[in-house]
Amino acid sequence: MTDRLETMSIFVRVVDEGSLTAGARALAMPIATVSRRISELEDKLGAELLLRSPRGLTLTDTGQTYLAACRRIIEEVAEAERNAGGEFTAPRGTLTMTAPIVFGRLHVLPAVTAFLRAYPEVDIRMELTDRPVNLHEEHLDLAVRIGPLSDSMFISRKVGEVRRVVCASPSYLETHQMPESPGDLAKLDAITFESLMSPPNWQFGSERPQKVGPMRSRLIVNTAEAAIDAAIDGLGFTRVLSYQVAAAIRAGQLVPLLQRFEPAPWPVHLVYEPRALIPQKLRAFLDFAAPRIAASMA
Repeated sequence: MTDRLETMSIFVRVVDEGSLTAGARALAMPIATVSRRISELEDKLGAELLLRSPRGLTLTDTGQTYLAACRRIIEEVAEAERNAGGEFTAPRGTLTMTAPIVFGRLHVLPAVTAFLRAYPEVDIRMELTDRPVNLHEEHLDLAVRIGPLSDSMFISRKVGEVRRVVCASPSYLETHQMPESPGDLAKLDAITFESLMSPPNWQFGSERPQKVGPMRSRLIVNTAEAAIDAAIDGLGFTRVLSYQVAAAIRAGQLVPLLQRFEPAPWPVHLVYEPRALIPQKLRAFLDFAAPRIAASMA
């Protein structure tokens, strides 16, 4: 049974990684061993699970059904082990979570370090990333989500809101006219943070949203920090999230613009998958960290 469960885990990891080579690398196993284990699994089942080609792996219909069953079985076994280890009776074990990079460093990490001091039997593995993360596929207990929740299957706890802020440096505004309405931005130089502002037209207002654009982007970057640094340097105006630019505004390096035209704020939630039993480590972290993150944002 242990060998079968291990082979199931290998199969799931290979599918998640997209190739035998990537799966073997992630598992720290020889690719020949990984290939052999999956072939033996297919022989035992009497069915083909994966179609192999130079372009990668494709699941057969049987493979898709078997993959879903493997995920369910692996999770049930893991939950049984956590239960046997006492995770459902007291906060202990490893809590896995993810958060956006800047938000996580500013608002989540202080709550995490305080929690770890208060709960010595709990460890935390936290991934700070701005990419979309699938909690189920990546076996994460908790995620911080900024923006409207698109997946209603999660249980969520709101901890605050963030705004989309347009700002520029005092030096830039000394040589350019202060915009009075969103339409005035078309006459100025934009610094575009593309992951937040990919559309060429920017949206303003909340009750009757209006789109303005296209903006004249003198610089397009893929991080908020780069956009903020360029705006501080006087290149033009930019639009980022309120927590990303709060320190620069407090320091007088940037000035917020068009505040009465801001779109409706985006909510910030802690989200996790529904379970029959919630591990005490997760329940304890939610109760401990949620009010602290909310206070930090406020």
